[in-house]
Amino acid sequence: MGITENELERKMPIGVFDSGIGGMTVVREIMRQLPNERIIYFGDTARVPYGSKSKETVTRYSKQIVRFLRSQHVKAIVVACNTASACALEELERDTDIPFVDVVRPGAKVAAQTTQNGRVGVIATRATIGSDIYTTYIRRINPDIQVIGKACPLFVPLVEEGLWQDPVTDEIATRYLSELIDIDIDTLILGCTHYPLIRATVGRIMGEHVTLVNPAYETARKLKKVLEARSLSNPEPAALGTSQHQFFVSDGADQFIHFANSIIKYGILSAKVIQIEDY
Repeated sequence: MGITENELERKMPIGVFDSGIGGMTVVREIMRQLPNERIIYFGDTARVPYGSKSKETVTRYSKQIVRFLRSQHVKAIVVACNTASACALEELERDTDIPFVDVVRPGAKVAAQTTQNGRVGVIATRATIGSDIYTTYIRRINPDIQVIGKACPLFVPLVEEGLWQDPVTDEIATRYLSELIDIDIDTLILGCTHYPLIRATVGRIMGEHVTLVNPAYETARKLKKVLEARSLSNPEPAALGTSQHQFFVSDGADQFIHFANSIIKYGILSAKVIQIEDY
């Protein structure tokens, strides 16, 4: 008997993309929770950050990346970027026939289920906060929840400089988070894929009574459910000696490799630079 079409689909990779390097926190969770799956990751390192760009620009960039990932024959795409999820997801889903998993909806759902006092904070980029996307999703679940957003634009460059535990990061985080402390939130969404890397700092400043929601973890859980529901889960681990995952960027491959290895401890040996504007 030959290989069936579904068996071929199951072996196809998962596409994951982000505006830069932060999406590797999502990749880390997918590797942990779905170890049999192959991953093709694209980081738009030449055009990062997305958080300060318009909805139209982010949507155009996202469509280019999806066209590239489709050229790699992926079976599903994870939008591992809160800004792209907020600005482009509806158009991406409308234009493509494969499943998409974003980082906003899984985190919003968990936050709505977790809060006890009905006050949820969201820290993210300006574009994500400005879109009110977390507020929209959380209030669909429970319209009585108060959602307070706070843009934290300096967190991304601090994380990418490797200043995860540094007095400068402590100072900036204290300034950003003080108003959320004053409002007495009990749940805080880390609404940017970079932010789990400074989770310890944020948690220490917010205090033990505030539950931190990591959308990267929840996204991997959602992806697992989507693949299982569509009979797309890969039942077999990668063969020994094969390259299970591939990494692509739009600029700065060496910097990406160094930073990515600090996140996932996987041993990424190569990342290929592609001209994403060609897609």
